[in-house]
Amino acid sequence: MPQLALIAGTTLAATALVTCATLLALRLSRRRSVGLRSAVILGGALLSVILSTLAVAAEMYLAGHDVVVLSWVIGISAALSMAATWIITGRSARVSAAALIDDTRRIGAGDVVEPVATGWRELDEVSAELAETSSRLAEARAQIAELDAARRQFFAWISHDLRTPLAGMRAMAEALEEGTAPDTAAYVKVIRAKVDTLNQMVGDLFELSRLQTGTLELHPEPVVLLDLVSDAVADVQPSAVARGITVAQDGVGGRVLWADPKELTRAIGNLLANSLRHSPDHSTVLIRADALDDDQLVLSVIDQGPGVSAENLGRMFDVGWRADAARTHDAEGGTPAGAGLGLAIVRGIVEAHGGTVHAQRTDAGFQLDLLLPTTNAAETRGAMT
Repeated sequence: MPQLALIAGTTLAATALVTCATLLALRLSRRRSVGLRSAVILGGALLSVILSTLAVAAEMYLAGHDVVVLSWVIGISAALSMAATWIITGRSARVSAAALIDDTRRIGAGDVVEPVATGWRELDEVSAELAETSSRLAEARAQIAELDAARRQFFAWISHDLRTPLAGMRAMAEALEEGTAPDTAAYVKVIRAKVDTLNQMVGDLFELSRLQTGTLELHPEPVVLLDLVSDAVADVQPSAVARGITVAQDGVGGRVLWADPKELTRAIGNLLANSLRHSPDHSTVLIRADALDDDQLVLSVIDQGPGVSAENLGRMFDVGWRADAARTHDAEGGTPAGAGLGLAIVRGIVEAHGGTVHAQRTDAGFQLDLLLPTTNAAETRGAMT
């Protein structure tokens, strides 16, 4: 037993000494190649075995010749093992690193890369993560390009829509100034209508900027849905009457919402204006309310217009989007039929209230839905806790 304890102690001491030296060598070579650091680790393990073996051999009083032979065998084996480790590990690491570096450069250039099998589990995981990252970056770049194209188109459309009434107003103002206007009252009426159109467009741009920058401040309170719908209908009633369109209601009475009355009235009015714009003459636009549960209801505006294609249902509420890319104008005053802001404002207002918007085709017609809260969500969460 004393001899075994001595052998164990000798081995432990030699191993601890070599381990400390190996850790110090790794610290000093932390910026070196993988092959060198692998050789240092293997060398530390072999040196630990060599020192332990020689120390135990000395304690066992082996013959000098035997110790020399043992030392040579161990030394040559250790040297060859370290050299093989250095060469194989270094070569594999260089090849793998070159592949990863190439993938990284391709990702920086905008390419999508595939995972590379390096033979090293950790490096394979890095390669797989690089491939996934390249896919996500490609998707993000495509979205940015799409948004940038939409932004350029939006500004082109807005500038066109602003210039058109301004050009008409200028021409009519010059005719009034020169006294060549055949009907002064009619000219003044048209100019006033164009001013109202411009004012509405500028107001929509300001509202949209507040929604997109998060500076819109809501002042929600319990409001009667019928009051909001009635106000919105009153705003669009002249246009509806002029085209023989009936605005009907279903299930609106007796509903109470938790909302900012001014902003939600604007959203409902925009929905109605959009439906009237695309409804055929002498048709019906239906405003319907359905309760989902005690906390939410769906307010739907249904018209008999052509609607939009299935692939464009999700784009209807994007800024500047129009069902018809052509620049349609209304015949009376030559003003734009819409700047593509109304539905974007609807979505912003509804989402600011904690709701969602949705468009769909149904048997009743083309339907735009607003999912709205009927209670104060913050108070509801507080009561539940």
